[in-house]
Amino acid sequence: MQFHQAQRKKAKLRLALTGPSGAGKTYGALVVAKGLGGKIAVIDTERGSASLYSDIVDFDVLELDPPYTPERFLEAMKAAEAAGYSTVILDSITHEWSGVGGCLEMNDALAKAKFKGNTWSAWNETTPRHRAFIDAILRSPMHVIATMRSKTETTQVEENGKKKVAKLGMKSEQRDGLEYEFTVVLDISHDGNIALASKDRTRLFADPVRLSAETGQLLLEWLESGKDPAQMMAEEVDMAIEAMRGCDNLGSLQGIFAGAWKRCDEVNKARLKAEYDQLKSALETKEQAA
Repeated sequence: MQFHQAQRKKAKLRLALTGPSGAGKTYGALVVAKGLGGKIAVIDTERGSASLYSDIVDFDVLELDPPYTPERFLEAMKAAEAAGYSTVILDSITHEWSGVGGCLEMNDALAKAKFKGNTWSAWNETTPRHRAFIDAILRSPMHVIATMRSKTETTQVEENGKKKVAKLGMKSEQRDGLEYEFTVVLDISHDGNIALASKDRTRLFADPVRLSAETGQLLLEWLESGKDPAQMMAEEVDMAIEAMRGCDNLGSLQGIFAGAWKRCDEVNKARLKAEYDQLKSALETKEQAA
């Protein structure tokens, strides 16, 4: 185990937009994608709703039909990656969870077919399939914007002697905890299409915002302001080589090399290995002479 200085890398966007039906999730996703720039792909499970906005944003669409299994979403994302899109919009990933053929239906079917109706046991097979879908979002070389339907939770409160309905917040129709996987989660309300951050690693959304192309530009600036990953890796290998050169025994040399090798990319492995082999040979010769 070896600690190294934390530095923020350049990254791709992982944005989730949640809200009730009609709040403007699709529109918001499209205008943010417009601000990010590049080619936009939309994987549409909402029966062509994205295409209603084709006059304000240029994009290509794949209208995904049931069953909404994780594998169907994975196949669509791979097609978007292969076609060279810069941003993919998943509208919406609620269907992967609770839609026709989604995880909930899939799990019930598995329980009946293989586990004598035991849905808890069936999750042992369903969860890895759902996890593969989430991992694909996290690993994608594209910016990913996902929309999720949500239900508004309300309660009755008394104010100035009068009873009124107050909103307690919104619960996304997806697996609990999914929001932790995204860089930013914005909840969109019916009231003026205003977005409020429920999670924000960028620290750009302290105040409510109306989504626009400028929002996408702002996010892109933040994403690009990190250090270049290739440069960071080269610098890390330089530090590892410098540390190896200071070793006076094989144990220390091998320990530093092993730690650096695990993190090293293919571009720098040859350089790291060549230096290690040379230093290892020199130390072996020194030990034999002693």
